[in-house]
Amino acid sequence: MSSEWTAHRLEDVVSLKTGKLDSNAAEEGGRYPFFTCSPITLNINTFAFDTEAVILAGNNANGVFATKHYNGKFNAYQRTYVIEPLDKKRTSCKYFYYVISDLVGHLKELSVGSATKFLTKTILNGLSVPLPAKKTQDLIAEFLSALDDRITLLRETNNTLETIAQVLFKSWFVDFDPVRAKAEGFEPEGLDAATAALFPESFEECELGLVPKGWSYVSLKEVTSIFDSQRVPLAGQERAKRKGNYPYYGAAALMDWVDGYLFDGIYLLSGEDGSVADPLGYPITQYVWGRLWVNNHAHVLQGKNGVSTEHLMLSLKQTNITPFITGAVQAKLSQSNMWRINFLMPSREIALAFGELLKPLYASLRHNTEQAQTLTQLRDTLLPRLISGQLRLPEAEVMVEEICA
Repeated sequence: MSSEWTAHRLEDVVSLKTGKLDSNAAEEGGRYPFFTCSPITLNINTFAFDTEAVILAGNNANGVFATKHYNGKFNAYQRTYVIEPLDKKRTSCKYFYYVISDLVGHLKELSVGSATKFLTKTILNGLSVPLPAKKTQDLIAEFLSALDDRITLLRETNNTLETIAQVLFKSWFVDFDPVRAKAEGFEPEGLDAATAALFPESFEECELGLVPKGWSYVSLKEVTSIFDSQRVPLAGQERAKRKGNYPYYGAAALMDWVDGYLFDGIYLLSGEDGSVADPLGYPITQYVWGRLWVNNHAHVLQGKNGVSTEHLMLSLKQTNITPFITGAVQAKLSQSNMWRINFLMPSREIALAFGELLKPLYASLRHNTEQAQTLTQLRDTLLPRLISGQLRLPEAEVMVEEICA
């Protein structure tokens, strides 16, 4: 710790309060944030706090305690801590948010309880926290906030890109806007003449309803390359031994980072165990690319026969797979059942044109995701060194500029 940093007991620099509400007090569409022990912020129509504070979950089954910063009117669950500086001229609330964020791993070790892990006031009050001069706190908080803002902007941009892709898919393959326009004697909106010419001018009946003339429903198998034979299950202990740079995915999401790699390309994951679908019956899919590992609870799919992987993903995200799921206790989408899913196949020329339309959107999405991951890793590396005084702010700024150049 730098000589300019002094360590203080937590209770000497902040106050610890808790909310008074049950977690089920949330109201959909409420005016104010309602903080519980969940990472997701809920809403409510009443507020008990009007201040700037650090919000810390007081319990969690896995000992991962959600930490947030908020300034304004809000309410809180009775086991959620609301942490405020005792002297705002001496302690920056935003800086303290980063201090607490850095302590989350240590808090897991200190927590009590078996099935659910708890943080008591005694545990928290006894924590030793580094506190430099207020001006230094503000500068560090400003720097880290700027990094967080960059990461947030990249993720919001990706949400917009995904929305655009979904709107395009719906227009072409659900609402059939270009075909309807031509059937009514109009030029399709937003398409160049060459692309518009690819669409038919009428509809025809098929077993599953009305479709553009010449289009048909085919088995998902006809447009999908699958890589299930290359999946590798790794136990938690094995993953811990193989810690590395490549993501390891399970049915629902990223599980870990391990050494070596299994695949190299752009893939779509579709879960095969209990997390296979959301309550509406839609598959949980994840668009992934580059070098990665996959365990045996996820299907790894890639488009073929003119259908891009991105097109395949957009189609699956709008497909109700409930009729294809088996298993009473643990839901499962087997490969044989997956091939019973229908895919609306347009002409090869339209499929190729749609793939080309999606290319720049997903190229930007991949770039933004990789940039956000890099900045997140950098922030997590710099955070403990900055708040301990081991790294000076000018040095950290140079590191960020080198990476973002």
